Amino acid sequence: MLTAAEVNPVIRALTKNGIAVTALHSHMLKEEPRLFFMHFWANDDAVKLATGLRAAVEATNAAR
Repeated sequence: MLTAAEVNPVIRALTKNGIAVTALHSHMLKEEPRLFFMHFWANDDAVKLATGLRAAVEATNAAR
């Protein structure tokens, strides 16, 4: 789940690392902040995929 501000940076991080975004949607109508669910797909070397996923997580405001 992503906030609206996180969507584009995460898409850029995923696609830069060869991971395809397959869907982006919201389940709620009037939530604040707006929350989005992103689906993605990739089939590659495990280390390469882990690197791409880490880049995507680092593009969010997730606490370490």
